[in-house]
Amino acid sequence: MRFFFRSRKFKIMLTITCSIVVISLITAIVGSAFSPQNGVLGAATSSITEFFNNVSNEIGLFFEKFQSNDELMQENLVLKQQINDLTSDLMDYEKAKQENEMYEKYYGIKEQNTDYVMEPAMLISRNADDPYGSFNINKGSLQGIALHDPVITDAGLVGYISEVNPSYSKVTTILDTDISCGGLDRRTRDAGIVSGELSLAEKGKTRINNLLRSSGVAAGDYIVTSGGGVFPEGLVIGKVDSIHNESYNTALYGIITPIVDFGELRDVMVITYFTGQGNALGE
Repeated sequence: MRFFFRSRKFKIMLTITCSIVVISLITAIVGSAFSPQNGVLGAATSSITEFFNNVSNEIGLFFEKFQSNDELMQENLVLKQQINDLTSDLMDYEKAKQENEMYEKYYGIKEQNTDYVMEPAMLISRNADDPYGSFNINKGSLQGIALHDPVITDAGLVGYISEVNPSYSKVTTILDTDISCGGLDRRTRDAGIVSGELSLAEKGKTRINNLLRSSGVAAGDYIVTSGGGVFPEGLVIGKVDSIHNESYNTALYGIITPIVDFGELRDVMVITYFTGQGNALGE
């Protein structure tokens, strides 16, 4: 409204209004001397007076309408702000609700591992050119995420943080050849090394190497992390599909189907601290 009063249009209207007021006053004075009954001049004066009165009334109605529209615009602005505030509150509520639901899913893990410090995160993009299925999450160094922090779901191990930025991070999955971690057969306690292989990653699988020929590892067994270094002990890696002989020595290796379906990932949890956390990859 204040910009309108400074505009050229308002100045012109103000000039016209003032002119009408002056002419109306003159007309009124002249009209008092020459009434409509006193001939042609009186009739002309009466018509002019009526004309300017009508114009004056129209201008008054315009200003009333303009003021009414301005008030309506102000009310609309207030309503829009209220809607924006409510939308923001709703989004905050939904975010808090989702995080609470995540914490409920991870309650059992936290209860069994009271030393864990965890940060929930959401997948924001997949690296389509990476055959090992790496992806980016919406948390970074500003939220306490650090290089090599383990990444899990409530089912088991996903991978680790391989790149950190202030507001997002890259996750390398256990399908990758860059990951080499100690694995244990949960049933027999036989140990091996879990590492990726390109031909297996294309099928969504990985492998456990260096199993002793005398080990009792069998198809259907679950492999978990052995602890130390990057990953804490006891995180489920996957299920053994089959056992094979190594071609270059007497050891055995097993093909593993990961417990996590990487194609269905939406939300993950980053373990930012656990007792015994190390800095070196693998064991």
